[in-house]
Amino acid sequence: MSYPEPRYSGERGEVNATFRPAGTEPELRSPSGNRTHYLATHALTDGEFGLYRLDMAAGSPGPSTHFHKTISESFFVLSGEVSLFDGERWVTARQGDFLYVPVGGLHAFRNDSDEPSSMLLLFSPGAPREEYFERVAEMAQRGDEEFREFLIRHDSYFVDPEHGPAPRQR
Repeated sequence: MSYPEPRYSGERGEVNATFRPAGTEPELRSPSGNRTHYLATHALTDGEFGLYRLDMAAGSPGPSTHFHKTISESFFVLSGEVSLFDGERWVTARQGDFLYVPVGGLHAFRNDSDEPSSMLLLFSPGAPREEYFERVAEMAQRGDEEFREFLIRHDSYFVDPEHGPAPRQR
């Protein structure tokens, strides 16, 4: 294993870092009380990764079991408890717990507890997830075909409960 090919050819470095203070207001607030902070979007990182903080209200449902064909997703719990599905079982994740889901890996999450929780979501490579976060609730209310197209456009493939997941590949 080696480092990737250099992408910067300068000799002195550049002043190009982006700082986001902790008190920055979330970009998205849902009626349920959830808040999503766009820490590092695909646009900011030039597609390298996307990093978001999701603050979930007590008892907040999350997405049902799904997978992505183009991106991996990682979860890091900052506070509270988050129920994470790793493709085989639900686990109660607490502060400091981490779950990595490779491309194609089944996963889901929710807050089953009576307390709020917070976690980081990391997508790699970066993808334009902002529209997904902002419009998924609205799109779910539309017709099945329009919602299905929206999900596919955002690389989200939900498992059909009737047919279940594909067998695990090693």
